[in-house]
Amino acid sequence: MPTHLAFLRAINLGAKRKFPKDSIRAACESAGFTDVETYINTGNVRVTSSWRSRAKVEAALEDAFREATGFEVPTIVFTRAEFADVGKNAEALYAERELARHYVLLLKEPVADAAAVEALSTDAHRVVVRDRACHLLLGSGYEAGGVDPLRVEKLLGVATSRNHNVVTTLARKWC
Repeated sequence: MPTHLAFLRAINLGAKRKFPKDSIRAACESAGFTDVETYINTGNVRVTSSWRSRAKVEAALEDAFREATGFEVPTIVFTRAEFADVGKNAEALYAERELARHYVLLLKEPVADAAAVEALSTDAHRVVVRDRACHLLLGSGYEAGGVDPLRVEKLLGVATSRNHNVVTTLARKWC
């Protein structure tokens, strides 16, 4: 049976969007998913299902999460192979130069205009789009200007952010 990796957007932010990992696990199991495993409390979950369609898995999870929480939880799903590629790209890009921060925005849909997103790069900070992942490679002094993550997100559509460490750890652990 196929294994899917799901990344939840905008949970555990403030008092009204709480969704602890035990509740995430229970919602997944109640929706019929098996072999459910979570990783830290930022909305990372691995599930097994007979479904092969990413759209069906995302819809079933989003329905289960809405029922469990009472609010919408956008969910971005990858196959193991897709996420293994995200992890490999993250490691390769991280190794290119010293970074102050490396964020990976996981995307629900491919970027319509990757060149426009990558054009937001500066000398010190790079934006790199690879399939359904956008890497923000921030050099030193990133706090003082450069790539604006919110501006990048507006060009991407539905996305959720994880740092380099979470992405590479999950790629090794779950792929």
